[in-house]
Amino acid sequence: MITAVVRYKLPSQIDHATCREHFHKIAPNFREVTGLISKHFVWSQSGWAGGVYQWEGIEDAKAFYTGPWLDGIIQRYGMKPQIDLYEVFAVTDNTSGKVELFKETVASK
Repeated sequence: MITAVVRYKLPSQIDHATCREHFHKIAPNFREVTGLISKHFVWSQSGWAGGVYQWEGIEDAKAFYTGPWLDGIIQRYGMKPQIDLYEVFAVTDNTSGKVELFKETVASK
């Protein structure tokens, strides 16, 4: 499993309410993204926003962060996003009461 943290600085014309409205509008569009497990749409008082994504594999993540998605981010926010990819070793999920441990995938390749 891969976690991606994607951040971009919001232009001054995109305030908290505008960002929230946009995220609410586009959230359903992520239902059909290949390999995407979940996405958290995030905003910070520091003026940064973005997403925290959970991916089945690194190939799906890398494929998504190119082409139309990247072009849309640059057009809307005026910058390339900062994208950090992390291999997930374990997940503690307190809502389900489960702990998942994952085999090595990225570092061994």
